[in-house]
Amino acid sequence: MNRRDFLKGLALGTAAAATGRGLTAAAGAAKGLRKPNIIYLLADDLGYGELGCYGQKWIRTPHIDRIAAEGMRFTQHYSGQAVCAPSRCVLMTGKHTGHAWVRNNGAPKGPAFERLRTRYGCEFPGQNPLADGEVTIAEILRRHGYATGACGKWGLGQWGTTGDPNRQGFDLFYGYNCQRHAHNHYPRYLWRNGKKETLEGNDRKQTGKQHSQDLFIREALAFIRANKDRPFFLYMPFIIPHLSIQVPEATLNEYKGKIPEAPYKHRGYLQHPFPRAGYAAMITHMDRGIGQILSLVKELGLDEDTVVVFSSDNGPTYDRLGGSDSDFFASAGPLRGLKGSLYDGGIRVPMVARWPGKIKPHTTSDHVCAFWDVLPTVCDLAGASAPAGIDGISFAPTLLGSARQKTHEYLYWEFAAYGGQQAVRLGNYKGIRQRMRKGNLRIELYDLARDVGEKTDLAEKHPEIVERIRKIMRDARVPSKLFPFKALDEQARVACR
Repeated sequence: MNRRDFLKGLALGTAAAATGRGLTAAAGAAKGLRKPNIIYLLADDLGYGELGCYGQKWIRTPHIDRIAAEGMRFTQHYSGQAVCAPSRCVLMTGKHTGHAWVRNNGAPKGPAFERLRTRYGCEFPGQNPLADGEVTIAEILRRHGYATGACGKWGLGQWGTTGDPNRQGFDLFYGYNCQRHAHNHYPRYLWRNGKKETLEGNDRKQTGKQHSQDLFIREALAFIRANKDRPFFLYMPFIIPHLSIQVPEATLNEYKGKIPEAPYKHRGYLQHPFPRAGYAAMITHMDRGIGQILSLVKELGLDEDTVVVFSSDNGPTYDRLGGSDSDFFASAGPLRGLKGSLYDGGIRVPMVARWPGKIKPHTTSDHVCAFWDVLPTVCDLAGASAPAGIDGISFAPTLLGSARQKTHEYLYWEFAAYGGQQAVRLGNYKGIRQRMRKGNLRIELYDLARDVGEKTDLAEKHPEIVERIRKIMRDARVPSKLFPFKALDEQARVACR
């Protein structure tokens, strides 16, 4: 047994030993029966305001709206980060970006990638890989008898690295390993567990014969059928509505001529003749695939055994990049900021959850939670114990209508990119630093209960709250060698002298 397997086995073995003591109401109800299936659906750059159940006026999302209607809609749920890879790392490992292994986008370079290119035929470098010692949701659930599958975009390490999805707990991975590859919805190939599968009829143009979203759904349905008699964890990190704008013609025709169009800058992405209609159609196309998953779960008699969650990895795209018009669609809703920003528009995301017979229908929750809470929540629902050293708190009690929900003292984010940023949510107050790479350490302060759009800076009125947030910003993190944050790492070095 190598060091990685020993460390993970130790952590997970402890969790397994504690299972009998750590059962939640959900697992207790299922005691003696099968553990609940868990389907986690994740959109890519879908904003807080882009679903019908969150007030969207142009884009139709009836199946996601149905999850909300038949379950619970969260109003104050946050992603792990304001961009893709670190947000997914936080989701998978239960650690916020002050402790997470991956804290920013980025790709390994040099001889290591050349070796992977030779061995696997990789055309794209993949992102910085998760470390051996990181414990993921999939690893925990597989240790507890779950079949584990992922279909979509991984972004946490190329094949043959420590971040390889098959080495991070997934029996099946099908889709794009690298985020750069995932900029085309009609790719020439997709990956199945480290092997390329060529997609006939696809090229580098706007359309093709095989849309990746349809292939993800096909694989998901096959995975569910193959594992219908055992508990399964299905992770669906879609690449919709991330760019380019590409969608099957039949779905595009549902919006053509019904949405006013305007020219845009495509910045290297494929140009689309109907960018607003195409963008709306992509989201509806994703929603339709989700409807297929819900239908199969019901057909197989698994409705009451299956928890379905839908969310997004960060806020909507900025500057009409590639044709996405976040202003027109009011993609961030009433929130300030877009993708890449630690204002709420970049990190507050939709989340809806459905579990017939367990989650009360037509409910709305204002519980403040974030991606790092998903791992302990899933552990609770599966009757497992979460590993030590994570930042998350299970929101299973909220899902199940219990009054015993624990809450965070604060939520914390750091982001060395996009100018350098830090943010803390402390009760209803939100503290944020911007432009830190230029030496700005001033903290802005907003009262989200009265000012959800973060328009009125209250820092001068509440210096005592600012000081509490400043201390959290200092203490809630450890430096990262892989993702240095000069403005903060220097403070840590001074404090340790």
